[in-house]
Amino acid sequence: MRKIKGFTLIELIVVMTIISLLLTLAAPRYFRSIDKSKETVLKANLVATRDALDKFRADTGKYPTQLSDLVDKHYLRILPYDPIVDSSEAWVITPPGDGQEGGVYNINSSAEGADADGVPYAQW
Repeated sequence: MRKIKGFTLIELIVVMTIISLLLTLAAPRYFRSIDKSKETVLKANLVATRDALDKFRADTGKYPTQLSDLVDKHYLRILPYDPIVDSSEAWVITPPGDGQEGGVYNINSSAEGADADGVPYAQW
């Protein structure tokens, strides 16, 4: 008699169980690291844009009327990107107060939710 070589059903079930256990351990870490990297990019973009706003005001004596003015005048290469909402157009823009000229004093993310520390994205 010829013996057929292959895997038994039990062996396949054991292997699939081991793979699923490894995935349940690795998947949450993977998604947490993706969320953390998005938060890091958002923070860096906010810092760079706020710095460009300050430099624009120092150079011109007023704040830009719109966010695209920073790109037009070469203070930024492109409009800042918010990776949480996946857009560069969804910023919450705060106009200057105290009778100062311009339309963009500060920007914040329009993303709902909070970071890992519980701070809402809109308060960054």
